[in-house]
Amino acid sequence: MDAVEPIVRIVEWTGIAIIVAGSFGSLAVFAARALRQGFSERIYEEFRSTLGRSILLGLEFLVAADIVGTVAIEPTLDSLAVLAGIVLIRTFLSFSLEVEIEGRWPWQQQEPRSGGGGAEGD
Repeated sequence: MDAVEPIVRIVEWTGIAIIVAGSFGSLAVFAARALRQGFSERIYEEFRSTLGRSILLGLEFLVAADIVGTVAIEPTLDSLAVLAGIVLIRTFLSFSLEVEIEGRWPWQQQEPRSGGGGAEGD
């Protein structure tokens, strides 16, 4: 079990690094585009979307580290209860971020965009 703890720490630090790098990276892209093209709602929305996606990815790594750490290192009822609370909170955060990014719940179908008449180009 001693070998698992460093792995858990690496996964946790990876999640933190993803959030930090994604935050600064999306901020740098946002600032460069805003300076080059001028501030627009589209650039702001893309910034929020990119920032949200990096936070979501980082949260996934942090949840994975919590799961591995709890199951492999301390499999007690108390630690499982704490893990359930952590996963519940982080899942709520993930769903909230998903709604902010996509503008809909993950299980809802995406509504077709009106006015363009063509195919979407994502």
